[in-house]
Amino acid sequence: MIIEITVPPLPESVTEATLMSWHKKVGDYVNRDENLIDLETDKVVLELPAQQAGVIVEIIEQDGATVTAGQLLAKIDTEAKAAEAAPAAAQAPAAESAGHVAAAGAQAGVAMPAAAKLAAEKGVDVSGVQGSGRDGRVLKEDVAAMPAAAPKAAAAPAVPLGDRVEQRVPMSRLRQRVAERLLQSQSQNAILTTFNEVNMKPIMDLRAKYKEKFEKQYGVKLGFMSFFVKAAVAALKKFPAVNASIDGNDIVYHGYFDIGIAVGSPRGLVVPILRNVDQMSIADIELAIVDYANKAKSGKIAIEDLTGGTFSITNGGTFGSMMSTPIINPPQSAILGMHATKERAVVENGQVVVRPMMYLALSYDHRIIDGREAVLTLVTIKEALEDPARLILEI
Repeated sequence: MIIEITVPPLPESVTEATLMSWHKKVGDYVNRDENLIDLETDKVVLELPAQQAGVIVEIIEQDGATVTAGQLLAKIDTEAKAAEAAPAAAQAPAAESAGHVAAAGAQAGVAMPAAAKLAAEKGVDVSGVQGSGRDGRVLKEDVAAMPAAAPKAAAAPAVPLGDRVEQRVPMSRLRQRVAERLLQSQSQNAILTTFNEVNMKPIMDLRAKYKEKFEKQYGVKLGFMSFFVKAAVAALKKFPAVNASIDGNDIVYHGYFDIGIAVGSPRGLVVPILRNVDQMSIADIELAIVDYANKAKSGKIAIEDLTGGTFSITNGGTFGSMMSTPIINPPQSAILGMHATKERAVVENGQVVVRPMMYLALSYDHRIIDGREAVLTLVTIKEALEDPARLILEI
């Protein structure tokens, strides 16, 4: 029986997707629930698994095509067996390439397209990966199980000096969406930024003292982000307008605290949401952040993970940023920017001492947040971080 493979229903507000890469070719045998293709929307990457096992007899749309929900992508013969792939594929020009892939797959270390893409992103040498696919081919799952290679310095482009070479590549859907939302934020919000600095020594001392016990008990490292999340919640409780949003002519005050954490991914920046963080412990927050980071790296972030949010935190300090003015993520009204921690000379009790200092930035929508509220919000965050016992005691 011939069954049709079509584009699944797309997330709300998404009208089309880009066909990123086929993981199978005409003539290949696929198992039920085996991923056939990756579809990129402006929010997430969707995997399209096979509904039934069989042989791919026709591929309608190729890599890079723009498709819509319900559009026909391929056909599978559920009655054909793996050995019958070649006759079935003979109807299409892809038969020769399918046979070539099968022959090449007999050699250990030959990666399927999705596996090769992920290996390049992680810096993994596929020749050293034991393939679990048919004929020893390396699958995406095999690469995902391998640790990422240590980051290397970016190689210089292979362009002779003096040549005026240009390269034009299409923007990914995610990049297009990010650009659209940033322009929307700047054009629709009255954005101002206020700054302060925080002495990180109390938190660094606390972390150094308990990080080993913490990791042993909870199975996750004790980072700094959980303290910033807790400090932000303390400030948002005191100044509800910073946790609010504008809807038409109304101000919506949210009685919950859903904080977005900016996370880098191979496709670009994504901001998954930690929901009800006021009810989460430090360990809960750290575990959730690690889970989102892993999902982002493997392209498993779901649309539900990115939807909503009442406040965001971004950490440019990871890349060495000393100061920035973060852009609000609409429809939110404020965002906290963290930066690099550097030792600086500061005055304490009339004495010049060296302390690990970080600049903080709070960008806010001046339409609903007054300067006083913004400044005091940042002061509250600073005071909580410099006396972390207050975060535990909630005072």
